[in-house]
Amino acid sequence: MDSVTQIVLGASIQGAMLGRWQGRKALIYGAALATVPDLDVLIDYGDAVADMTYHRGFSHSLLVLATLAALLTWLIRKRWPNAEYSSRRLFATLALVLCTHPLLDSFTTYGTQLFWPLPIPPIAISSIFIIDPLYTLPLLLAMLVGLFIGLGRSGLRWQYAGLLLSSLYLGSTLIGKQMAEHQLHAALAQQGIEPQATFSTPTPFNTLLWRVMAVDGDTYYEGLVGWLDREPLTLTALPTHASEAQQALAESPQDQRLRWFTGERLRYDLIDGQWVATDLRLGMSGYHPFRFALATVDPETGEVRLIPQVEQWPQRRPDVAALRLMAERALDARAPLSIAELSRSLAEPAPHQQR
Repeated sequence: MDSVTQIVLGASIQGAMLGRWQGRKALIYGAALATVPDLDVLIDYGDAVADMTYHRGFSHSLLVLATLAALLTWLIRKRWPNAEYSSRRLFATLALVLCTHPLLDSFTTYGTQLFWPLPIPPIAISSIFIIDPLYTLPLLLAMLVGLFIGLGRSGLRWQYAGLLLSSLYLGSTLIGKQMAEHQLHAALAQQGIEPQATFSTPTPFNTLLWRVMAVDGDTYYEGLVGWLDREPLTLTALPTHASEAQQALAESPQDQRLRWFTGERLRYDLIDGQWVATDLRLGMSGYHPFRFALATVDPETGEVRLIPQVEQWPQRRPDVAALRLMAERALDARAPLSIAELSRSLAEPAPHQQR
């Protein structure tokens, strides 16, 4: 989730657990501690693919964070041995503040390596968008009220209420995901499609409208399904070019890493002599921020040369008009929105290459 959400979640947890003794400082301590797992963004892992796929790795491991909580508990107890709260409560607080960060991240689409160093694929429940005001606002309000009135009985109740409301909302996103996947599998069964991978995720800033996807070899099927829809889901068939691209990229460690990280939910496009891989999970139809040029192809000989130092493909700005159309589509299934039209830009040259 975004940094503001993680900050207010950590603040409310520590406020609820230790606010009785630490007062308003508990909110500040919790807010600061909740940012620790994301400090791995300061590490340069070597290239753009490594930076993407190693983020939310060791620093988001439940094992690592629980160990860090135990170490911090020992250090704090050594420094303040006469604190009124118990070591058990202190450890529980620190562990909750640290571990709820990656647990909440795992509900988003990106992928979180909760069990690092075990070679388990990243967890991506993908039931909530990375920024969702309905989740964040109860926690933000609770923190602000706590800072204003303190963490007496009333202030603590605000922390409990914020945590309860945000948790209930997070739970409701799982119901939305179940609805979207039910519609997807029904549509696939009707067309006799048995995909190798499926995916569903809410569209930006809401859980009313969901983007669903199924990957089947050199084709992926994408559609939109909303709570207010009355018509069956319509899927649009689009190319992945996976067979040709993966043959060309057989020796690419970056491609292998991306396939593992995304669960094979990739699209490849040959653009201006470069094989460009797109993570189809993140973003929205036609706008996927994580794209990488992995190899060049000689136009005369067809020779493939892997790019050793992969950089992120230049991004377009999010299409505000498309966001507006999706908002309309969430409320009206008849709103004119063409996934094929939105996705056309994926095969176009990078913005700086366009004339």
